[in-house]
Amino acid sequence: MSQAASGVRWTIQDVAALPDNEWICYEIIDGELFVTRSPHHKHQQVTGRIFAVLDNWSVSSGLGEASIMPGLIFSDSDNVAPDVVWVSYERLAQIQDEAGHFRGAPELVVEVLSKGKANEDRDRLAKLKLYSVQGVQEYWIVDRIAQRIEVYRRDNAQLKQVTTLLVDDVITSPLLPNFVCEVARLFVSRN
Repeated sequence: MSQAASGVRWTIQDVAALPDNEWICYEIIDGELFVTRSPHHKHQQVTGRIFAVLDNWSVSSGLGEASIMPGLIFSDSDNVAPDVVWVSYERLAQIQDEAGHFRGAPELVVEVLSKGKANEDRDRLAKLKLYSVQGVQEYWIVDRIAQRIEVYRRDNAQLKQVTTLLVDDVITSPLLPNFVCEVARLFVSRN
């Protein structure tokens, strides 16, 4: 039974009282606590590659910043840490608090799927809804096993899937002028 079904609503203060553990990530979505272990190293490689291409583009364009696993604190009961985000400098000034957390939606959020139905449902359902409600402009769900990227963009105040990109495709975004990346580049592996 989930915490929400039992009537328990978690908050940021509840999570702050839990013991620190660098191998565990705590996230809260609509008062429900999600606990995940440190992901597979291939998950981290893909996350790093996505960050690298967004960071390189950001440095050359001067339009914003990419971040790995920033805290997104939307409310006391909505606190998540996506794999990668990109935020324009204009938006960054509006949403970043003194502790370096984001208290609003970045323009782009990227989640790399971890194995397991519960993990996939969290990213495809709960986080999609949360990011949609909070005003994220674009959301990429990256499946490292299937080597594809689902792209969602804001349409009528809701994130809607606009395309699924495969390894032979390139990813672009209206948020990122002149950004182009071969999808295959994100999934390169020696084995």
